[in-house]
Amino acid sequence: MSNATFELFVDRAGEHRWRLVHDNGNVIADSGEGYASRQKAQQGLESVKENAPGAEVVVVDDE
Repeated sequence: MSNATFELFVDRAGEHRWRLVHDNGNVIADSGEGYASRQKAQQGLESVKENAPGAEVVVVDDE
């Protein structure tokens, strides 16, 4: 069972965005950009859901 929910919302600039929120209230991920329509924001979050379930984890060391 997932402990996170995708949210679609309109930001202060009037742009549509999505974010993934854990049930503890922490934002896990967000769209990083605003969309002109709710439909485009939804397409963006659907793309993440479809294309990243098995994404490789890469550790990048800061030097």
